[in-house]
Amino acid sequence: MPAQKQPIQSVWTRPQGKREQPALSRDQIVAQAVHLLDAEGIDALSMRKLGTRLGAGATSLYRHVANKDELIELAVDEIYGEIEVPDSGDPDRWRADVAQCGRSLRATMLRHPWIASVLGELGMSYLGPNAMRMSETLLTVLIRAGFPADEADHAGSTVISYVIGMATSEAAWLTVLARSGQTEAEYVRGLWPAAEAAAQAYPHLRDGYAGQRDQDPGVARETGFQYGLDRVLDGLATRVSR
Repeated sequence: MPAQKQPIQSVWTRPQGKREQPALSRDQIVAQAVHLLDAEGIDALSMRKLGTRLGAGATSLYRHVANKDELIELAVDEIYGEIEVPDSGDPDRWRADVAQCGRSLRATMLRHPWIASVLGELGMSYLGPNAMRMSETLLTVLIRAGFPADEADHAGSTVISYVIGMATSEAAWLTVLARSGQTEAEYVRGLWPAAEAAAQAYPHLRDGYAGQRDQDPGVARETGFQYGLDRVLDGLATRVSR
């Protein structure tokens, strides 16, 4: 007989145990895990360290989560609960609704930069209730707007992929800033001499750097993100069939 395939391991595919420990709930564990991840990053997370912060042994945590991967899945979905996915109910406002979802996703990722390092590694993370809510609302907005039903999912994924790609780069940049102990303006000011020297043989880059010299770097990041989001939405708008 052929061996039975093992089910994909994920917190979302495993029935939650009935045995509960009144002194410690899964919600408490996840909330403290998010605090730890925000403060110290993904490499600092361990079941033992989390148990210490909760005043409980690691074995107590295993009553609620099977391993660290499940814990991260739960933490990621907790973060997805912060994302605003507006649904105005107006087909003509689909673009504003989708843009606001994109901006909210970016802001959420930048508040929790550790999330950027795990999204591609958690194949089942999108089965969490908050992630499903975001996807369902986004599909509702796009289908109502007139996107072909077989394209709405691709349209939503295109927006989300753009936002995650941009926010991942920004999160890495902000992590470098945090380690430097400097403000963004201070750090960028220190980079300019080397950047301008390196660009001397490249006229387009040299002119571009000259135009950016006195810009607020945070504002420049916002402007660049919005430009890309607008162009993605411009392209999707050509597919609306209403």
